[in-house]
Amino acid sequence: MAKLKLKKNKIAKRDNNKNGYWFILPYAIVFTIFILIPVLLAVALSFTNFNAVEFPSWVGFLNYITVLTNDEVFMQFVLPNTVVYALIVGVGGYVLSFVLAWALCNLTSTVRTIFALIIYSPSMTVGVAMTVVWKVIFSGDQTGLLNSWLMSIGVITEPIIWLINADYLLPIVIIIGLWSSMGIGFLSLIAGILNIDESLYEAGAIDGVKNRFQEMIYITIPSMKPQMLFAAVMSIVNAFQAGTIFTALTGNPSPGYASQLIVNHIEDYGFLRYEMGYAAALSVVLLLIVQIFSKIANRLFGEKDEY
Repeated sequence: MAKLKLKKNKIAKRDNNKNGYWFILPYAIVFTIFILIPVLLAVALSFTNFNAVEFPSWVGFLNYITVLTNDEVFMQFVLPNTVVYALIVGVGGYVLSFVLAWALCNLTSTVRTIFALIIYSPSMTVGVAMTVVWKVIFSGDQTGLLNSWLMSIGVITEPIIWLINADYLLPIVIIIGLWSSMGIGFLSLIAGILNIDESLYEAGAIDGVKNRFQEMIYITIPSMKPQMLFAAVMSIVNAFQAGTIFTALTGNPSPGYASQLIVNHIEDYGFLRYEMGYAAALSVVLLLIVQIFSKIANRLFGEKDEY
């Protein structure tokens, strides 16, 4: 009787596992088609010379050696620009997202919802619409909004050609990046803060927490590590994948490579020069950089097993 019962339990467990596999099957198919296969193809193509017309020819690690030793544009402009952009827009935007989320959570529900939509809306704006808006703002004649305003208050006497002058391109790109960085990660931070148990703050007050800043450090952040991790990963990915709108604004390559990011460099070699093998190698390098930063974020905010 006991053996029969054990056999039935095993059958039921097996059936439950089968149901679970059916539930994850759609995700597994989509993940395989749109993520796993493209990544594997990119890695394979990175070891070839491929012009999108002829059959790829094997070159081994030549593309990676070229990236590290012979690509002066990558080392002198693209990599420094990407690092500066990622630090300011990725890290700075992440900190700004948390501060804004924490500030909004101290408002009433209606006011919080309105301001959250206002702050989040730039991240939903499609590239074409964003390009039109920023071109109007940074237009190089006196009708441009920024030039018109600066001339009206006497800061400048003649229009500045913002999108051609290499001195202004990277700051402009960073401003646009910060403006549109309050996306899904920002909303997850708001959700995390709102779902913290209020009794934790009461317990903290009894234990000596005296002000809102101490509440943030000792209660809020430790209580929402999953949301902090998700927002950090999203901020890293968004910072390193930026580039489409900047191509529309400044061209590719940008004047003097002043605002050239790694995504623009990949687009330049892949879709303008048709050096697909080298572009694939750059994509793999970008993937590795994102993976490293994601690991760092996981170390900082990931849940640690306690025994």
